[in-house]
Amino acid sequence: MLNLSYIIATRNRLPFLKITLGKLLEEILPDEEIVVVDGNSTDGTKEYLHELYSKGKIHQFISEPDKNQAHAWNKAMLLAKGTLIKKIIDDDVFCYSAIRECKNYMLQNSKIDVCISNDLGCHIDSYKNIQNFSRYSEFSKWKEGIVKSFTFGDVHLLARKKSLAYIGLYNTAFVMMDWEYSLRISYLKANIAYYSGYNALSVVHAETVSSTKNVELIKKQGNMGEAMYEYEGDGADISLWSKIKIFIGKLIYKDKATLKTETLTAIDIAETYNYLYDYIEHLYHSEKGVFS
Repeated sequence: MLNLSYIIATRNRLPFLKITLGKLLEEILPDEEIVVVDGNSTDGTKEYLHELYSKGKIHQFISEPDKNQAHAWNKAMLLAKGTLIKKIIDDDVFCYSAIRECKNYMLQNSKIDVCISNDLGCHIDSYKNIQNFSRYSEFSKWKEGIVKSFTFGDVHLLARKKSLAYIGLYNTAFVMMDWEYSLRISYLKANIAYYSGYNALSVVHAETVSSTKNVELIKKQGNMGEAMYEYEGDGADISLWSKIKIFIGKLIYKDKATLKTETLTAIDIAETYNYLYDYIEHLYHSEKGVFS
């Protein structure tokens, strides 16, 4: 029986993917699978993934054009065969020890639809300057019925596959798809568990800062989301939402120079990510999380 599906949607980010997927391959357990959706990459990603698939290292793999990111992630979720689904973003860092705590908790508590956790984040140019990020106060207000919806990042979310029938897939019309998805999940009063540990570390670099693009469209979609989900605002308005990295997004807006990330070599990236994986694993062992 498959208890957990790790899903990855990627396109033309092979240096990051090799590190992230390589780490996942070291951690995969017999009751878990890896599902990868490639958006018809032209940088060697497709060939790299096909080789892994042919060797049986990844369990499901397709490569074809996507209409947008939400479309790609939706395909991955529909392909997933596990009881639970964990999104793995190709340029972020994950603590698999913490993910398995969340996994086991959800397997033991079958009524939970999704589990979220605290998050960590950094900019790749200053990767040792790691900040912690929590939505627990917003979660508490929502749980107490003070607000009808709140925002959280899907980088640290685990979802129950059968719960997709209620919470749905990503809205392919939204540029900031994760922002809308979190509001919808909470507005629908899905059963959300909060893990006070850290199962993910968000890494910002120039390619991830999408909140500075299509400003008018994002503003319009923000107004739509606020109306649809009676969102009162909690410091995470869509105009500051950059791939889930709310707090880092704010720093980027204050210092646009951080968008000018120079091209990194494979050695630079490997050194950066080795440091970050060691950091989050050490944090897991030094600060045990609890569930609410």
